[in-house]
Amino acid sequence: MSATPVTIPQLLRSAAEEYGDHTAYVQDGRRMSFSELHATVRGVARGLVAHGLAPRDRVVVWGPNSIDWVVAALAVTYAGGVLVPANSRYTGAEVADLVQRTGAPIVLLEDGFLGRSQIRELETAGELVCLQEIIQLSDLAHVTRTGTQVPEADLDARAAAVTADDVADILFTSGTTGRSKGAMSAHRQSIGVSRAWAQLGGVRQDDRYLVVNPFFHSFGYKIGILVGLLTGCTLYPVATFDLAATMRLIQDEQITVLPGAPTIYQSILSAPSRGEHDLSSLRLAVTGAAVVPVVLIERMRAAAPEGLGIDQVVTAFGMTEAVVVTMCRQGDSAETVATTCGRAIPGMQTRIDSPADDGSGELLVRGDHVMLGYLDDPDATAEAIDADGWLHTGDVGILDEAGNLRITDRLKDMYISGGFNVYPAEVEQALLHMDGIADVAVVGVPDERMGEVGKAYVVAATGHAVEPEAVAAFARERLANFKVPRHVELTDALPRNLSGKVLKTDLRKATD
Repeated sequence: MSATPVTIPQLLRSAAEEYGDHTAYVQDGRRMSFSELHATVRGVARGLVAHGLAPRDRVVVWGPNSIDWVVAALAVTYAGGVLVPANSRYTGAEVADLVQRTGAPIVLLEDGFLGRSQIRELETAGELVCLQEIIQLSDLAHVTRTGTQVPEADLDARAAAVTADDVADILFTSGTTGRSKGAMSAHRQSIGVSRAWAQLGGVRQDDRYLVVNPFFHSFGYKIGILVGLLTGCTLYPVATFDLAATMRLIQDEQITVLPGAPTIYQSILSAPSRGEHDLSSLRLAVTGAAVVPVVLIERMRAAAPEGLGIDQVVTAFGMTEAVVVTMCRQGDSAETVATTCGRAIPGMQTRIDSPADDGSGELLVRGDHVMLGYLDDPDATAEAIDADGWLHTGDVGILDEAGNLRITDRLKDMYISGGFNVYPAEVEQALLHMDGIADVAVVGVPDERMGEVGKAYVVAATGHAVEPEAVAAFARERLANFKVPRHVELTDALPRNLSGKVLKTDLRKATD
């Protein structure tokens, strides 16, 4: 394929032609070349068509990182559908909400992950009129067999009909109102941002890329799966992060690329058994998703045994609505890497809105990689993206003379736990359904391992006794684990201003 791919079906076909027998994926002894990946995806895509998938239908994929997840996701877009990734730790009720709001006729899932029955959870979450079929990722071979009734020419026509401006994926990110919002990206955007990241990071075909970031997140999907197709590097998906297993894999497979949240590197650096593993093959690390301690960058770059000896360590800033906004470059000083998120990537612009005397203000971004908008929510889209195309991030930052971005605060209450965004409003809404709770406020508090975790301040209703352990248990039944508050404190009343708004700044100060 001579033309530059502008859709994901074109990109997959181009990767198969260019990289052929080169290994695309390795997981638990299973290997798949780029040619095999293309053929396998085509087979599953034909099966999805046979199962009734129509062009532009949304399909939810719910499971941990795996080769089957990749095949399923790529098959959805190859058949002309729209990918809707679901957090692998979501409850059935949370996934049912995504299914209902996207009208997804098909859910592809891994049943039994973390000892749960995802099928039972989804089936008991309430009636989903749109849902026609639940397919287990372990049954993709059966899906392929049913697809033999679909002529290959019909599938080729489906793939060829996909355009650069069609919606490729809808990634949901919780909103400050507690209701999740689906950020829609076109094929050209998903590919474009992945290409920019790969080029700035210098990813090569001979790289071996350990993907700890979940595929359901833009960091794992667009900066993982799509980067692999663009560069021909070999991806090693990790279903759940196990520190010892990760270090063994880096050593045994000579892993060269390891992007991730700061938590990943902090865990490796503090591991007592780190010295027992040869991690010297690592050459590229890209982190972000939270404020990154200067000492962490220094230790990542420092030679063993004090550090990890990674040649290129860069930081970046992005969000679901604009996957990569800024990024450091090869050759940037250690100070730049440690104290900033780099500068705008090609195709993106940044500016500070109404800067204060110190230059700080809300970060606004504009460019090729800003989402198309929120699914079925024009009001939220208009609130986020102004008439001039600037996305209002809700983050407070400063731009230096070179355009390097430093995030200093958040306008929103959102905090980041282990690399995942948590919106307190969503957690608060869930907890207010518990008998005995009259009022609640959740804030993010520092945590050495996770970066931040939730702390819930709970006011008991008159005549009720509420136990902190019961509050946490109630949350665990209704929310993904990373959203569950790690600390619960009972209080007589929440601090509020004259308009009734909770003074969360006061609550955060109380935890210092």
